[in-house]
Amino acid sequence: MPELLLELLSEEIPARMQARAAEDLKRLVTEGLRKEGLDFKSAQAYVTPRRLALVVDGLPNKQPDVKEERKGPKVGSPEPAIKGFLGSVGLESVDQCEKREVKGKEFYFAVIDKKGLKTEYVLMNILGSTLNRFPWPKAMKWADCNLPWIRPLHNVLAIFQGKAIPFSIALKSHNGKRAWGESESNLYEREIPLTANSTTTGHRFHAPKPFKVKNFADYKSKLAHDKVVLDAAERRKLIEDQAQKLVKKEKLTLKDDPDLLDEVAGLVEWPVVLMGSIDVEFMDLWKDVLITVMRHHQKYFSVLDAEGNLAPRFVMVANTEAVDGGKSIVAGNERVLRARLADAKFFWDQDRRQPLESYVPLLKDLVFHSRLGSMADKAERIAKLARALAGYVGADPDRAERAGRLCKADLVTQMVREFPELQGVMGGRYAYYALKDGEDTDVAEAIAKHYAPLGPGDACPTAPVSVAVSLADKIDTLIGFFGIFEKPTGSKDPFALRRAALGAIRLIIENKLELPLFNVFLTAEEIYPPSYGDKRFTPPPEILAGDLLSFFADRLKVHLKEQGVRHDLIAAVFAVEVPGEGGEDDLVRLLARVGALKDFLDSEDGANLLVAYRRAANILRIEEKKDKTSYDGLAEENLLDQDEERDLFERLAAASAESAPAVRDERFSDAMSILARLRPPVDAFFDRVTVNCGQPELRINRLRLLSQIRSTIGGVADFAKIEG
Repeated sequence: MPELLLELLSEEIPARMQARAAEDLKRLVTEGLRKEGLDFKSAQAYVTPRRLALVVDGLPNKQPDVKEERKGPKVGSPEPAIKGFLGSVGLESVDQCEKREVKGKEFYFAVIDKKGLKTEYVLMNILGSTLNRFPWPKAMKWADCNLPWIRPLHNVLAIFQGKAIPFSIALKSHNGKRAWGESESNLYEREIPLTANSTTTGHRFHAPKPFKVKNFADYKSKLAHDKVVLDAAERRKLIEDQAQKLVKKEKLTLKDDPDLLDEVAGLVEWPVVLMGSIDVEFMDLWKDVLITVMRHHQKYFSVLDAEGNLAPRFVMVANTEAVDGGKSIVAGNERVLRARLADAKFFWDQDRRQPLESYVPLLKDLVFHSRLGSMADKAERIAKLARALAGYVGADPDRAERAGRLCKADLVTQMVREFPELQGVMGGRYAYYALKDGEDTDVAEAIAKHYAPLGPGDACPTAPVSVAVSLADKIDTLIGFFGIFEKPTGSKDPFALRRAALGAIRLIIENKLELPLFNVFLTAEEIYPPSYGDKRFTPPPEILAGDLLSFFADRLKVHLKEQGVRHDLIAAVFAVEVPGEGGEDDLVRLLARVGALKDFLDSEDGANLLVAYRRAANILRIEEKKDKTSYDGLAEENLLDQDEERDLFERLAAASAESAPAVRDERFSDAMSILARLRPPVDAFFDRVTVNCGQPELRINRLRLLSQIRSTIGGVADFAKIEG
């Protein structure tokens, strides 16, 4: 069946944007095809540094014919209304319409047979629209043209059934710049069409000569001949295989770095892997400094020796094949690396001349946020909060406070100013101003890891002092920005508060910390000075802590979604009142309760008891609304008229007495088992007892009995929030 091939050739697309761009191209074109009724068999997008490509296979030759029906005015309507309708559907007389009865009235209906257009004509509109509304995160205009694109667009290849699709993109350009005092009306715009064709070019340096293309197979084959590997996954594998072969020959190993591998695969069209050397004089620099300079600034892979130490080698990926086998390329890259490492060594030597603590006063000149003080203020707050958290975490309070006070000090060192990626690390255990100054190992490690975890793939700190400082940093940030109403909205989260909350959640869950979050939030708020934010806008501490707890609940649902944990169960447990503590805010206890609740609801007794709970809650809601009163409280034993009432009353009292201590002792499975015993008496009550009976006293007492069902079951979880 017919095939569509599209290629957009431009200047280099940033590697970080390539995968998303390929998906967007595929999405926009396929959505357009479906909207126009054009089915297809498959669609696949490809991306290299210079080109976005899409192949759609199995398209029809034309759109299907369709029959449309349009309802018109009522028969007997005024002439202008009828004429207007006829004009809108392209008919000349009402005789061409059908009359149909709708709800007892007769209306005109136009039945229009719409012939499908040839696919290439439809594609012209779809492809033109796609290019004009492509959602680049950042775009530019060039040569006074008004088509935004990530980089200047050079060529559009568009082929259907082996022939070029005849469409153009109008690039509007002014005829010149307005002179001083010249009227804007003297300027005019002219259109420079960028017309789609059936040609493209290969590698920029190895094969710049244009060539014609017939179809995707021909396109991919000719690109490969002209030194372009179209598939990013294939380029990635080529780089990895060549690199492994090089290091194996030297009896070394390649440092695993999948993110860098993905990035480098997006920087070259024809990968050529080479190995260079690091001057021995720079090998006394700390490992993280060397790796950072090579990885972040030069996109080099680090190499390890047999003992796992950094070897004086690096692996680089070129985009060309040199006539000398790459010797000149390696030599040039070694010169660049030598200069970068010389800078790093200079900054390293300068920074080591004074202790890390001496940098702390300089933090006052570094603004954290205009309404939340300087980085010195933040470091002091972290120190105090880390000390307060030490007891919950099992950390030494003095070490936690010390690490908190020093954790931001490296931000004002020359090394971090030159290499921002080293923040935290340079002050901590691995780069090691702190160790050099004689700081405790726990303190140094806490400084190094206080940013972690930064994402889902980042390891979580486990050492108590590190956990205390990392938690303090994140909670201080959250309290601060929530206090000045800078909360995340929709997809916007400029201060990465969602990431901070997820990091705190992981620290708590993975380290199994029994942490009363509500009280911790109150403590963090108290540490802020009276001028915090602006007291005219800062909410009361209890409101602020409650808002943040709700935010944590939402983030926890996101965190647990991939593990198959239902969000409604989390909401049900978060809402429950813990005796003497208010709502549940201990995440470890909460997850244990959620697990027990899930197991309970998966059982037959649990599912049936949920139905009974809803029945009781629904009756109560209706009757309380009708009577404008609440029926909370205990039923009166002397008004229990039937055996089923008396049996349920006794079982509820026993269940309440037994489940409360089980919940308090965190024996949640036991608490659920106790609730399961309520199923027979609850079923019997609803089967044989009429709640809304004719006797007012009995009715009120039975409604209170329903309220006892609600409160007893609700002591473990808020069953009203459970869905399904």
